[in-house]
Amino acid sequence: MSNKRKKNLTMTQQEYQRFEKDRETKRPVLKNCIRAFFTGGFICLVGQLIQTFFIYNFNFNQQSAGDPTVAVMIFISMLLTGFGVYDRLAQFGGAGTAVPVTGFGNAVISAAIEHRTEGFVLGVGGNMFKLAGSVILFGVFSAFVIAIIKTIILHWGGF
Repeated sequence: MSNKRKKNLTMTQQEYQRFEKDRETKRPVLKNCIRAFFTGGFICLVGQLIQTFFIYNFNFNQQSAGDPTVAVMIFISMLLTGFGVYDRLAQFGGAGTAVPVTGFGNAVISAAIEHRTEGFVLGVGGNMFKLAGSVILFGVFSAFVIAIIKTIILHWGGF
């Protein structure tokens, strides 16, 4: 906080700020970053193993194995969220669980579980896409804009 703003505080407010600063929980930032890195890496490793499974057992190529891999990863995260395992993993790994596509599945199913007492239509259906709906909308809109730009470049660029 700047000295100018500190001068405007009363003595009691300054004492409280010192009191608060002395008792503030020190966060282990480096430890949390390492945990997030390895947790996210583990989730990506599982995804890679699933993709490799699809490539070798169902004769997919690298590109076509991506869609079923994403679907399976979202299903696994939703299943683990339903059993409460994903929440414990998220407490340990922090942002490492939110970044991969499994974080999307967790966000969708968490809202559905939280509002299930309100009924299937208004509770689960109405609240399931509160967070995920904006993500889906942004993804579809972004894909549309990129497709327009690509079409313009290919049409006028002569590539």
